[in-house]
Amino acid sequence: MALRGVWQLQKLVVSYCDWGGSSRGLRAFVESHLPAFKEVNPHLEVVTELNRGQHPFLKGLYKNKNERAVSVKNLNPEEIVLQATRLRNSLGRKVVKMKTRHVTKHPSVQGTWSTELKM
Repeated sequence: MALRGVWQLQKLVVSYCDWGGSSRGLRAFVESHLPAFKEVNPHLEVVTELNRGQHPFLKGLYKNKNERAVSVKNLNPEEIVLQATRLRNSLGRKVVKMKTRHVTKHPSVQGTWSTELKM
């Protein structure tokens, strides 16, 4: 996703094994879909690395120094394209758990309004 017109994902690392069965879909992705993905996203640096004996994953490195890794173990190439696109579209921010469903800068002293008010 672009924040103020600037794509936040800088680098996509594609890590796979050249003989493992869980990397079969990623090997097919590298051969068939990765050149088209690079062509559509020229702003993105795509690096492939070989990790023998390890499960495959995609790692996104963002401009705000955060990184996000996604396991693509036993996925087919179309699902891997979807995961790579999700990494590209995310901002790379940390996930923050919200304390309440109602978020405001100025909370009400009387409490949250609801339709189930009993008088």
